[in-house]
Amino acid sequence: MTYNQKLSVSVKILIISFRILLGIVFIFSGFVKGIDLMGSAIKFDDYFIAFGLDFLLPVSLPLAIFLVSTEFIIGISLLFGFRTYYGILGILIFMAAFTPITLGLALFNPVSDCGCFGDAIVLTNWQTFWKNVILTVMVLIIFLNRKKFIPAYPVRTEWFILAVIFILFVGFSIHNYRHLPMLDFRPYNAGTNIPEKMYLPENAPVDEYKTILIYEKNGVRKEFSLENFPWQDSTWTFVEQKSILIKEGYQPPIHDFSITTPDGNEITDIVLSDNGYSFILVSSNLAKANKKALQKLDKISLYCDQRGIKFYCLTSSIHSETEQIKTSQQLSFNVFYTDETTLKTIIRSNPGLLLLKEGTILAKWHYNDLPGIEELGKPVLSMVINTARQEHERALVIILIIVLLLGVSVFEITRNLSVKWSGGVVE
Repeated sequence: MTYNQKLSVSVKILIISFRILLGIVFIFSGFVKGIDLMGSAIKFDDYFIAFGLDFLLPVSLPLAIFLVSTEFIIGISLLFGFRTYYGILGILIFMAAFTPITLGLALFNPVSDCGCFGDAIVLTNWQTFWKNVILTVMVLIIFLNRKKFIPAYPVRTEWFILAVIFILFVGFSIHNYRHLPMLDFRPYNAGTNIPEKMYLPENAPVDEYKTILIYEKNGVRKEFSLENFPWQDSTWTFVEQKSILIKEGYQPPIHDFSITTPDGNEITDIVLSDNGYSFILVSSNLAKANKKALQKLDKISLYCDQRGIKFYCLTSSIHSETEQIKTSQQLSFNVFYTDETTLKTIIRSNPGLLLLKEGTILAKWHYNDLPGIEELGKPVLSMVINTARQEHERALVIILIIVLLLGVSVFEITRNLSVKWSGGVVE
């Protein structure tokens, strides 16, 4: 084999590897966001609020469905070699649109986390930007060679396969929205002991700040540090002091969980240290909560009262609003207050239900899957075992999907290396 032939093979392997790597990245990105579709919609809300586009809030969910499904199908296109030309074009459009946006996020930080990999992998805005820069380089290299890839199947067959996968993935995402996410990447997943995840270890790194002192002289303002400010020069007039975060310290996975009474008294420790079973109704916004579910949860609260089981309702709605809702809907449970973002993180359901014991989340339910009174009469252990079994089954599904994708990756590399690239226009 001549040097040019070796170089050609090396370039071919590199381009094929880039295509498969991009396919896996986009499949993973779309998949983890599709698992937590409500989280993706919430992230759209964050973006719209940060950029003053509040009027777009009603379309957050449809946009989330479209974005994650398109992202997933583009990844399938590249990984499986279905309509590769259009998959590459789709990724190019994605990168052209989002790379400048992530640069803006990195510079001005209106949203702390871009949400590009949901809660599975959390990146800073600068990490996200540089990740996009690297992916853009790979995309451009592939785009310049976009006409060389060999179609896997006839044109109509490939379009049909992509359409079916797209529809199935939309259904998969909506299923996760109407129930709890198939996999829970957030710190409040079943089995979590909340106090343990709130614990701050001794000698843990703390936030480091730089203090800036601003003085003015002859109409000119100048910044000084604590070491060099003009303390002996009375001609300088102090204006203000600023603190800039230069190094972020350790932050426990759960750092913003608190429960307060309508009177403003905090009862977080009382709830988390209770050695009995407690049911917690979680509603980030009680006015927007599903009304039928609230009625069913009220019956559960009455059942708990009769048997001495604690029942709490946590919401971020203001007290006057919660009282009005309780009166209009004839709800009997007591309401306590927690931060809205925290409640949305705890469970992707409004309302949702938790089973708690000594600060450990034993089980979680979406309002579409609330346990009936007859189920509550069974031993609590059976509910916990059932939840654990469902989590195990979901994990097996994810493992099988990962193995399938790895197998397809190997197959695609082998297939592309065994055939000559096309020099013509892709149909």
